[in-house]
Amino acid sequence: MTEFTNETIDTDSLPKYEEVHLNPLNSKYWNVMLINIFIFLLVLAAGLVTLLILNANARAYLYTLIGIYIVFAVLLFILYKASFKKRGFAVREKDILYTSGIIALSTTIVPFSRIQHIALDEGLFSRIYGLGELRIFTAGGSSGSLHIPGIEIDNAKSIKELLMKQINEAD
Repeated sequence: MTEFTNETIDTDSLPKYEEVHLNPLNSKYWNVMLINIFIFLLVLAAGLVTLLILNANARAYLYTLIGIYIVFAVLLFILYKASFKKRGFAVREKDILYTSGIIALSTTIVPFSRIQHIALDEGLFSRIYGLGELRIFTAGGSSGSLHIPGIEIDNAKSIKELLMKQINEAD
């Protein structure tokens, strides 16, 4: 029988994921985000116009609603721009990581050994700009999935092939 040990690990000697150089999302992805924001704001404006047409009492608040709409649109633009600048990913020897967030920074690290399936999606607007989204599914279920948008399609295909190779070697 071997003797049980449970030594303390010096956490200062562990590798720091914060020091990893992150690849930014392709700059063309900002255009895709702008198109999506514009479509959302267009639908919201159509809803406001419908409200004003159908509800005579709402017309008294026309300038207030327009002001709120403009402030909302500007804030939405600023938040998405800040969010875009904070996103990045890295493929390392044993894992892939993705960072996003504005106020609360979120970093997801997925070890290759946990990956079960990889999908490469191209949305309508992403395809126009030659971009794709890697969707990595893990053994942890939907909470363990990782979505990395805004990667140039050729680079995304290369990363997918590398990850598939890593998964196949592990089996």
